[in-house]
Amino acid sequence: MIARLSEEERQALLPQLQGWSLDEGRDGLRRSFSFADFVQAFGFMTRVALLAEKADHHPEWSNVYNRVEILLTTHDAGGLSMRDIAMAKAISALG
Repeated sequence: MIARLSEEERQALLPQLQGWSLDEGRDGLRRSFSFADFVQAFGFMTRVALLAEKADHHPEWSNVYNRVEILLTTHDAGGLSMRDIAMAKAISALG
């Protein structure tokens, strides 16, 4: 089973995730990305999809034209886990 992060772990890890914020209502990480146009936004989503499939950890997300909204939460853990932290770092590394 995947462990849910403790409050101490969250406080230690969140500063490492520039641009991500804690979504307390969903117990996950949330971030909004903006791009020049739809093609760039969709290309970004494609790169994220490949990362997610490889990690077997899929985001909840939406896309409206040049914006992509991402929520990371681990359903098996009942909230935020190290899987979300790792995925947030990998997504951020995409630029």
